Amino acid sequence: MNAMSPPQQTLPSHDARTLTGGGVQAVIELDGQMYFLRITRAGKLILTK
Repeated sequence: MNAMSPPQQTLPSHDARTLTGGGVQAVIELDGQMYFLRITRAGKLILTK
């Protein structure tokens, strides 16, 4: 690691299928705003407000 690299940190990890309860959609709240997480048929994630 050189002096310019940011420090290593462990980021929280969440399985998308767990977040959706085995379905294809979940609601995520942030500061009173609701966001919708959707798993597409192609296996991609879409997050919308």
